[in-house]
Parts: sequence; structure tokens; C-alpha cells
Amino acid sequence: TPEHNHAAVAIAALEAGKGVYCEKPVTHWTQFELTKKLTDVAAASKCAFQLGSQAMSDPVWKQMKKLVADGLIGKPTYGETSYFRLGDWGERGMPVDDANAKPGPELDWDGWLGDRPKVAFNVDRLFRWRLFMDYAGGPSTDLYPHCLTQIIYIMALGMPESVVGMGSINRYEYELREVPDTFSLVAQFPEKATISVLGTQANDYNSCEGNRGAGQRRPLIRGFDGTLSISTDNKSILFTPVRARGAKPRQTIAIEGSEDNVQHWKNLLDCVRAGTKDTWSPMDLGFKTQTVLQMAMLGWQAGKTAKYDAKERKIVL
Repeated sequence: TPEHNHAAVAIAALEAGKGVYCEKPVTHWTQFELTKKLTDVAAASKCAFQLGSQAMSDPVWKQMKKLVADGLIGKPTYGETSYFRLGDWGERGMPVDDANAKPGPELDWDGWLGDRPKVAFNVDRLFRWRLFMDYAGGPSTDLYPHCLTQIIYIMALGMPESVVGMGSINRYEYELREVPDTFSLVAQFPEKATISVLGTQANDYNSCEGNRGAGQRRPLIRGFDGTLSISTDNKSILFTPVRARGAKPRQTIAIEGSEDNVQHWKNLLDCVRAGTKDTWSPMDLGFKTQTVLQMAMLGWQAGKTAKYDAKERKIVL
């Protein structure tokens, strides 16, 4: 389902009293008001909501969050993450079997378009929607929920304060493609913390092999007293102290499991059966992540730094 239709379906399901598993991103990068509405509906609902940020099934993030909360790294001040892949995910990644295909009676084209600009049926827009800015945003919204969500979670951050985004089409230059294949952002938070996300779909090399999550570089969580990272064999969390007199000793903490999409689904089903809402990737966390990504895209489009007005709950350019 294209990004712009996710929230409408999720809201309808929650209002019908159903537990929801919602694909990421929760909304299109232009749909901040709809993101906010879904957040409010999920908060008011008694039903469980799980966002498809499957990386949140990995227990390592809970372990790192506790280490930060316990004060091991001191005040958390900087989170680094990235996502590197090779592939256009548009022209060749979403092939069209029949370029002359016509809509049948069961295709509700207006329904598919939703709140997007009204255009005549186009086979490329239907099958290769990831190419178009009306329906997608490139790596920022398509990939970065998988690596940004856990950084916000580990550092226990609230809503962003300001975000800068920069992107371009560096490799996959062809007529239909509108979305960038390379995008980076820096987000500042009121907690005096910063997060950077780097990435491209033009090269899949990572500084370490066997990363947690295909294409993702291991995140770094920097604090006043030291840094948390993950070992190259994916078995340990590493604490590296700052180079200062009286620094804490180095530590190695065994990781208690790995990412498991089956368990991510089971977590939702367990919550539905128990009548609870304690999912691993809830909408309030998704709201923070998606707002950062939306601010990055909107700011990039406007050539400005995007700011968040917490009192009014709106993005200001």
C-alpha cells in the first residue's frame, strides 16, 4: 500500500475497534496533520497499535536504553546512524509486466489516489509509485524509520526542535524518477541532543560486515562519559569511555537476542489478546520519528531549516 494511504486505513481500523499493524512510514512526508491525527486516534483508542519498524523487535535496543537510563554513558548527547543500499526501488525494483495495462472494474483509482493530486490513471504511478514525490520520498521516509526509531527510543527523546535535510538523485537518473536516491539529515532536540542520519541507495558498503539490519551501519550513542556501540560479531554491546582522567572502565555486555519479525507480530497479537497497548513500536514513538523525517523532507524542499512548534504542534518553515 502506498505511503499516503497508510494512515487513513489505520484510523478507520482503530475507530472500528481493531488492533492495527501499520506499515512504515505511517504517512506520506506531506501528511503531518494526518500523522498527528493518527497519533491522537491511537492514544484515545483502547486498541493496540504496532508500527512495522521491525528492528524494534531486537532486544539490543532495550538493553542499550537501560544502560543509558542507568547513567553509564552520562548525559546522552549525540546519536549516529545510517542506511546504505544498492538499488533504485522504483523502475527496476517495481517492474511493470504490461506497460499498456488498463484499469479493470475493481480498481478504484480515486480511492487509490486518496488525498493526492487528481491525475488520470497511469500504469507507472500505480505500479512504480515509489518513483514519484506525490506518493513517496525516497530513502528518508522509506528506509530511515528502520534505523532512526531505535535511536530516539534509546536516547529517550521527545519531539524534535529543528531539522535540516539534504538530498539528490546521485545515481538513478532516468525520466520517471522524482525522489532522491541519496538523503542525509541532522535533527536537534530540546534535550540538548543531536541525531544524524546518513544514507544512499547508490552504494551498499558498510564500515562493518554483518550489521544488525541489512544496509544499516551500527548506531553509536554518545554521552558525556562514553559511547555505546555494537561489536562486529553482533554479540555484544560495547561501552567505550571518553578519554579523560578518572574515566569509567570499558565494558562488554552480551546481547540477549536478535531482530525477529515473527516476534514483532506476536508482540502485537499478545497485546490484542491481553487488551493492552504496550507494543514494541507504538504510534507515539512513530510520531516522533515520522515528524523528524517529514521536517527533513519539507525543509529540503523549501531550502530551509524546519522547526517544530511544540505548543501549537506544527512544523514551521
